[in-house]
Amino acid sequence: ATTPFEAAKTALFFYFVITQSLKLCRHVQARGITDSLKDSWTWTYRQVLLLALKVPAVQKEVQQQMNQARLEIEGKLVPQGADVSRHLVLPDEGKPVEWILAEMKKMDGELAIHADWRHGKLSGAVYHGGEDLSRVLVAAFERYTVSNPLHPDVFPAIRKMEAEIVSMCLRMYNNPDGAGTMTSGGTESIVMAVKTYRDWAREVKGITEPEMIVPASAHAAFDKGAAYMKVKVHLIPVDPVTRKANIKRVRKAINRNTILLVGSAVNFPDGNQDDIVVLGELAARHNIGLHVDCCLGSFIMPFLEKAGLSDGEDGGARYKLSPFDFRVRGVTSISCDTHKYGFAPKGSSVIMYRDAALRRHQYYISPSWTGGVYASPSLSGSRPGALIAGTWAAMQYMGSDGYLKSCHEIVSCARTIANTITNSIPELYVLGSPPASVVAFGSKSSEVNIHEVGDKMSKKGWHLNALTGPAAVHIACTRLTLPLVDTFITDLRDSVQEAKLAPSGKGTMVTLYGLGQSSAVGPELVSEVATMFLDTLYKA
Repeated sequence: ATTPFEAAKTALFFYFVITQSLKLCRHVQARGITDSLKDSWTWTYRQVLLLALKVPAVQKEVQQQMNQARLEIEGKLVPQGADVSRHLVLPDEGKPVEWILAEMKKMDGELAIHADWRHGKLSGAVYHGGEDLSRVLVAAFERYTVSNPLHPDVFPAIRKMEAEIVSMCLRMYNNPDGAGTMTSGGTESIVMAVKTYRDWAREVKGITEPEMIVPASAHAAFDKGAAYMKVKVHLIPVDPVTRKANIKRVRKAINRNTILLVGSAVNFPDGNQDDIVVLGELAARHNIGLHVDCCLGSFIMPFLEKAGLSDGEDGGARYKLSPFDFRVRGVTSISCDTHKYGFAPKGSSVIMYRDAALRRHQYYISPSWTGGVYASPSLSGSRPGALIAGTWAAMQYMGSDGYLKSCHEIVSCARTIANTITNSIPELYVLGSPPASVVAFGSKSSEVNIHEVGDKMSKKGWHLNALTGPAAVHIACTRLTLPLVDTFITDLRDSVQEAKLAPSGKGTMVTLYGLGQSSAVGPELVSEVATMFLDTLYKA
C-alpha cells in the first residue's frame, strides 16, 4: 500500500510538473512557437560559446581585447596629465568660494576632447529653455536649497508646489480628477508604475507570479523595473514599417497572470507611438493596467493639437498623431518627464494615475518602525525640494503659450529633417512616421553602414544615438537644434557619402554595435564593455 509520505511526494511531483507546464504554455503562447524555438537554440548556442570562451587561450585573447577597451574608455572619460588635480581626500582646511569656482572652471577643460553642449550638436541630452529661464531656476534653487518634501510641516511651500506640478500635468493629459507624484526622472516613474501594478494585482486579483507585456521599442526602464520587482516580461516585436507594437502578438500574450500592458507616445528609439486606443481596449477588456510612456513626449505631445501639427502631412499619411492620453478608455497611468521638454532642472518627472485608489499601491508605508511611522510616495525618502521649486518655476515661467511655441518650433525642425532624408538622401530612410521631436534613420543601401554614418557625424561634432533592431541612428531635436537644422542636413549628406566611399570600420558605433551582433555571446561582451564604462565613471 502507498504510504502517506509517498502519496505526498507523488502529489508534489505532479504539482511541479503541472505548474511548470502551465508556465511553459504561457511563454510559448506569448512568444510563438517559432520565436520560442529560436530562443532555445540561441540560449543553447550561447552556452556552448561561453564554455569555449573559458578555454585558456581564448580567454586570454578576449581579456586582452577587453583590457584595450577599458583603456580606450578611460582615455575618453578620465583626464590625464601632470596638470590634472585630483581631490581624493578632504582638504585640511576649507576652501574659499573663489578657489572652488576656479577649480570647477579648470575641471571643465581638463578633458582635451569633450562635447560643449552650448554648440547644440546633441541628440536630446540637454533640454535648455534659454538663459533667462536658467536664471529663474538658479533663483528657485537658492531660495529652497535646504528644503526637503519629507518634512511638509517645515517646507509647506514645497509640498504645495509639488501638488500643483502634478495637477498641471494631469490637466495637460486630460485627467483633472486623477492623481500622481513627482519622481527623480523617467526611469523612476516607470519603475514606480511597475511596482504599483504588481501590488495592485496581488491585492485585487491575487496574482503572485505577475507578468507584463512590453513592446520591443519601449524604454529599457520597464525591464529594469521588472527586474527589481520580479515581474516577468513578454517582449513584443514591433511592425517593421509602422514601428508600432504588434497587436496580434500582444493579444496572444495576455493571460491570467498579466498585470500590465505598455505603450509609448513616443518611444525613445525611433520616436513613433504605439496604437494606444487598441491597447486600451485590450486593457479594459481584461481588467489590467495600461501604462503610456510619455517621458520623451512630455510637453510636446499634449501641445501638438493646439500647434496645428496633430493631423500630420500629406493628408495624414505622415506624422499623424493618434489619441494617447487619459481620454483613451483603458489608459490607467502615464509618465511625463518635466525635465525634458518642460525645461525643468534635471532630476524631475511625474507619474500620473487615473485615480488616487491606484496611486495608493505606489506608496511604501512602515507603521511599526522603531523610528516612528515611515511613509514615502516613491523610492526616495529625502528628496531635493530645490528641484521641485525649479520645476514649478519653469512651468510658471513658460506657461501654455511658451510650451506651445516650443512644440511648434521643435516639431517643425524634426519634420524638416525627416522630409529631407525621405526626399533627397536616397541612401537613407526614416523609421516609421514619427509625430513629435525624434527622427530615426537607417540605411537602405548595401553600400552604406548607418553606424559608419553615425561615426562620421561624430567626427563633425555631433553626438547622436545609435540604435539596433534595425540598425539606425536618431536625433532628438531640442531648442538647441533649431539654428543648426541646415548644418545637420549638410553634415548628414556629407557623412553618407564619406561612409560610402571611405568606410573606416573603426568608429565607436561600428565597433560596439558590431560586437553586439557578432555572435550569440555578443550581448554578453557588450554588457562587459558597458560594465567597464560604469566602473570608469567612478574612477577619480
